[in-house]
Amino acid sequence: MHDASAPGHAHHEATAEPSGWSRRTVLGGAVAGGVLLGASARATAAEPPRATGQRSMANVPFAAVETVKIGLIGLGNRVMGMVTGWTDVPGTQVVAVCDIRADRAKTAADRVAAKGKPRPKEYGGTSTSYEQMLSREELDLVYIATPWEFHYTHGKAALKAGAHVGVELPIATQLSELWDLVNTSESTRKHLWLMENCSYGRNELAMLKMAHEGVFGDVTSGHGGYLHDLRSLLFNDGYYTDDWRRLWHTRSTASFYPMHGLAPIAAAMDINRGDRMTTLSATSTEPKGLADYRERFVPRDHRSWKETYVNGDLTTCMINTAQGRTIRAEHNVSQPRPYSRINSLEGSHGVFEDYVGGDKTGARVYVEPNHSGDAWRGFEALRGEFDHWLWKELEDDAAGSGHGGMDYVLQWRIIQQMRAGLVPDIDVYDSAAWCAPVPLSVVSLADKGRPVAIPDFTRGQWQKLRPGLDSKPSAMPPVPAR
Repeated sequence: MHDASAPGHAHHEATAEPSGWSRRTVLGGAVAGGVLLGASARATAAEPPRATGQRSMANVPFAAVETVKIGLIGLGNRVMGMVTGWTDVPGTQVVAVCDIRADRAKTAADRVAAKGKPRPKEYGGTSTSYEQMLSREELDLVYIATPWEFHYTHGKAALKAGAHVGVELPIATQLSELWDLVNTSESTRKHLWLMENCSYGRNELAMLKMAHEGVFGDVTSGHGGYLHDLRSLLFNDGYYTDDWRRLWHTRSTASFYPMHGLAPIAAAMDINRGDRMTTLSATSTEPKGLADYRERFVPRDHRSWKETYVNGDLTTCMINTAQGRTIRAEHNVSQPRPYSRINSLEGSHGVFEDYVGGDKTGARVYVEPNHSGDAWRGFEALRGEFDHWLWKELEDDAAGSGHGGMDYVLQWRIIQQMRAGLVPDIDVYDSAAWCAPVPLSVVSLADKGRPVAIPDFTRGQWQKLRPGLDSKPSAMPPVPAR
């Protein structure tokens, strides 16, 4: 789940040449050869066979619907921040809301009704209330924002109930679960995707377009992650219900949450669309931050004093790709620091770095031939030149929505694709690959940081260029008058 407190490709389509840039492919030459791996690495890459009749969901468009009927499961901080978007985007109806705590379902329903929309049905009070909602309601889209440990179960159930599914990150925490969601999506012919709002950040999408237009030359490396001081929220009674998020730090060494930074870098590198991630090696620092914060700020009679923290403060995943690129993905929520998703990309013609304060965009850039003299330039001019069409279209509507507007852009784009019958920007294969570092980091750390293989969730289709986040402009279908 994202935190409300955070600061806020189609194959490279033919466009006018920007002045000063030399258009070129960024995919490079032949796919790199095999990598020597240990037994544990080979085991993680085992590819389960498809069931008879099961087919890929790559490039499969949504079946167009006039009104997207939405059900919400898990009504904590994240969903309450997203309800406005689900009700405001044209052509939607939130028809059902569900939480194990029935009072939250009422609160969510109240918010929908307060927007002048039909009041959704309320489900809640038990751990199986979501099953009742899925069996009784005809839903086009189920949005899941429960604690991490329930994402897989809820996501699979929603697919099998006949809905498309958007899941807050991660979509699952185990490799077997990731594969099962891929297979369930393929067998039900319904899409499931990670609700990765940062893929729709304005800087991230401009960086993506620059990469695909050859501005950075041959892209060779990227660096992204999730660096956010959550200590006060982790110890804030009631913010994370039943302490669920802090308790993960007592039971797992995983890199919990690198996807905010990893996903935009992967999209810029055409991961699963001409390249793929092949191996991961993880390192981790000692778990000092939470215990230190507790020592200084938490009363001795607080229940957290019975806890032992095992998740390292900074977990770093070094990822290699089939095309010879490298990605560094980091996670750190346990130490004092300003917020950052890092968001950096480098190639043979230059480099982009975000979260460094270059100008009002917060980013800086240095690319040849326009830049020289070893001096950084602010990103504002280039972002204007390569601004994604979604931001040009939605800037005003997105103003004031969560995370600098990218929450609304994400929600609008999902609904537009479903209503217009388009291929989703983010599919189950992207989602599984981006979430694979969660379980794979555990395996690598247990083996002293040795590389482990990253499965090919596409089963070979990664070598084909296909649409993604670098989409062509398209309109939201009009909402018929009632």
